[in-house]
Amino acid sequence: MRAYVVRRGLQVIPVTFGVTLLVFAMMLLIPGDPARAILGSYATPENVATLERQLALDRPPHIQYVTWLGNVVTGDFGRSYSLNRPVLDEILERFSATLLLAGTALLITVVLGLTAGIIAAVKQHRWQDRAFTVGALVGLSIPSFWLAMIFIVVFALGLGWFPTSGMRPAFGPSGPLTVLHHLVLPATALALVAAGVIARLTRSSMLEVLRQDYVRTATSKGITRQSVIMRHAFRNAVVNVVPVIGVQVGFLLGGAVYVETVFGWPGIGRMLVTAIGTRDILLVQGGVLLVAITYVLINLAADLVQAALDPRIRLG
Repeated sequence: MRAYVVRRGLQVIPVTFGVTLLVFAMMLLIPGDPARAILGSYATPENVATLERQLALDRPPHIQYVTWLGNVVTGDFGRSYSLNRPVLDEILERFSATLLLAGTALLITVVLGLTAGIIAAVKQHRWQDRAFTVGALVGLSIPSFWLAMIFIVVFALGLGWFPTSGMRPAFGPSGPLTVLHHLVLPATALALVAAGVIARLTRSSMLEVLRQDYVRTATSKGITRQSVIMRHAFRNAVVNVVPVIGVQVGFLLGGAVYVETVFGWPGIGRMLVTAIGTRDILLVQGGVLLVAITYVLINLAADLVQAALDPRIRLG
């Protein structure tokens, strides 16, 4: 296991380097002059040239990349031009809100997806199977931002059960229960699509395992149906589901950009939308880089969990 962990850890290094290169290249591909976009169309050439020197935009792209990467390695992500504060401070402050949203959505995704998949497999061809299968297909077909707007119209504006936006009320006391009250709608809207993916994969994996001989043997020995399903079938079926859960984290982090914008959630997704509009290059690069590295590390963790559950993977 130790050798597998070291091998997978070393593979993260070139992936992370590629992520930094892609993040930097994306900003170069955006059309227009960033300095002029920041200062406005009425800026003088002297002011534009001064800002370009401050942002190192007057240097060749490869020099800009090496300088930026060297600063990032030392923990210096630069200073946000639009906010006039260190980029790292801003993205860490915002990222905590995004992690809360994405983490809650991941919890809903895993619990709902695994439960629906297990029930659908055990009750194959019955009404429970058909209901969960249709529900998973509907969840896969609805974009998270559209579902978020439907939730606002129905549960916030129509029924008044939940707030329409924000993480805390603008006025009055705030506590964990208040944050949870604001979290329900955005987390659920973000989770349902990913839950559909997990449910369908869990169902197919469970059906494959339930047909194996060792499951029939365990049943013939008089072991209870519930014990056979959870201790034998699910334990082996979940091995194929764990990597997909890691992949869905990327969907949740990406979908958070839309959901945070719709709900006014003060996370990194909403920050990126604003930063792109103001052409705050360093803020966009820092935010995207942090999200991408988080996704890489979570997928690494998912691979290690899968290897711990299935020795064939780490010995292969």
